[in-house]
Amino acid sequence: MDEICCTKLLELSNFLVILHPLFKDRYVMESFQWLKDLFLANDSVAHIALLYAVVIAIGVYLGKIKVGGVSLGVTFVLFAGIVAGHIGFTAPTPILTFVQDFGLILFVFMIGLQVGPGFFENFGSQGIKLNGLTATAILLNIIVMFACYYIFFDTSDKSALPMMVGTLYGAVTNTPGLGAANEALGTVFGSGAPQIASAYACAYPLGVLGIIGATILIRYICKVRLEKEEARLKAMEETAANKKPYKMHLEVTNKYLEGKTLLQVHDFLNRDFVVSRLVHAGELSIPNRNTIFHLGDQMLIVCAEADQEAITAFIGPKLDIDFEQQDQPLVSKRILITNPNINGKTLSSMHFSSVHGVNVTRVTRHGLDLFASAGLPLQVGDKIMVVGPEDAVDRVANKMGNSTRRLNAPNIATIFVGIFLGIIFGSLPIAIPGMPVPVKLGLAGGPLILAILIGRYGYKIRLVTYTTTSANMMLREMGLVLFLASVGIKAGAGFFETVVEGDGLLYVLTGFLITVIPILIIGPVARIRYHFNYFTIAGMIAGTYTDPPALAYANSICSKEAPALGYSTVYPFAMFLRIFTAQIIVLFFCG
Repeated sequence: MDEICCTKLLELSNFLVILHPLFKDRYVMESFQWLKDLFLANDSVAHIALLYAVVIAIGVYLGKIKVGGVSLGVTFVLFAGIVAGHIGFTAPTPILTFVQDFGLILFVFMIGLQVGPGFFENFGSQGIKLNGLTATAILLNIIVMFACYYIFFDTSDKSALPMMVGTLYGAVTNTPGLGAANEALGTVFGSGAPQIASAYACAYPLGVLGIIGATILIRYICKVRLEKEEARLKAMEETAANKKPYKMHLEVTNKYLEGKTLLQVHDFLNRDFVVSRLVHAGELSIPNRNTIFHLGDQMLIVCAEADQEAITAFIGPKLDIDFEQQDQPLVSKRILITNPNINGKTLSSMHFSSVHGVNVTRVTRHGLDLFASAGLPLQVGDKIMVVGPEDAVDRVANKMGNSTRRLNAPNIATIFVGIFLGIIFGSLPIAIPGMPVPVKLGLAGGPLILAILIGRYGYKIRLVTYTTTSANMMLREMGLVLFLASVGIKAGAGFFETVVEGDGLLYVLTGFLITVIPILIIGPVARIRYHFNYFTIAGMIAGTYTDPPALAYANSICSKEAPALGYSTVYPFAMFLRIFTAQIIVLFFCG
């Protein structure tokens, strides 16, 4: 019996030895099946999340690589998505479309919310000229695009013009415009809309280089010397009258002012100024609208720099004294407005001098000093300079909030209320004679316009629109990379066929022409006709093309703020026009 058992065990042992490699391979296969499913089963939530994580992470890291001092930034996420789509690492189309559209909405809304407070103020005398040049450049981009379309492409091909629209927005490095065009194409073509991201990707890299190269070429065309431009900027800073707060000490020597109240003097001069401290008969006080002027009174006045000569001529000469050094009981303090109840109230309605016994001499908003005029509406996030007795200043601080902690709390409700209203606004059909379908601002234009309006006028309906710069940038970049990743993954399947076997080289060439020709026309006009400083022109060009690398180049050759000023003056209007014209082109000409 024992021999039989041993024989059976030996046979079983030999059988297991024979099957061991098979069991081993099967075990290994089953052990890694979960990993295979994670990468290939494209209908699972884990797979979709992994797809976006891989594409975005690789794209962001590769985008940091600089070639000739220039990098593509987060736009490299688009190229990472194209590679993923090409090798079959993808997700269901409805999921990709949702993430793409939601990312676009979030991106353009946060842009609008940031630029909204200064959007309408950019249309001053100089701003009108710069924005006019920007509008002309955008029109020239479109004209050059159509010229290239009729010269180089088969106009009987229905996909040719949409692909040229993709080339246009790659050439001008404007991703929201690509999103707006994509959305409009979906309205016209439905599910069979051309994948214009392929043409966008072809034109984009040379677009970045073309903007910087054309800006440099303007310098030689117009024979600009950077040293002279710097000196010119310095001279302008010293002589130009602007709205920055100007502080001066005056003595009342005008006999007409004897017995007149501060309000009467203010109304007669018809200039905005604040008397923050007044010395009468050796006694220092905080004046209010009913304070009476007397000859020999000394006062500390804050006004716009442009008004200081007129105020000095009317009231009396400047004094070489400093009340802030002489007066210890009175303090000056910057107070942060974080109380939502203050949002939208004007300085005059707060009665700082008559009720609280203090004066507000300046307001800082988004890093800029504003003159504290009576009609200026206060917003959450503003910093106000308050002068007065220490206990009164502390009471005002408590009323204003003055809590950095409260300010850091995100105003999520405002963002989603704005997105809700923006989607409704963007979905309104606007019938235009001759159009095959009604025009809609869409998921890009609607939220952008609503965000600009909320950023500027939200306080009127008690919406707290303040968002910290870091929070705004985080949400904006998150929306952008989600959009770029989705577009790239969807376009990846046919991208290499389009570039290698199709018209890829033509998209590169025509994109370069679309980029460069308008700059070489508008730049010299801005210099020769309007006499703008070269650095301002460089910033304007970067803003017109909404291109941060071009702004970085302009900042690198200038020690002043002229490039940033030119960029910020035209950027909001340029972004709006890029998004709006994308839909107009598609709906008018691609239908």
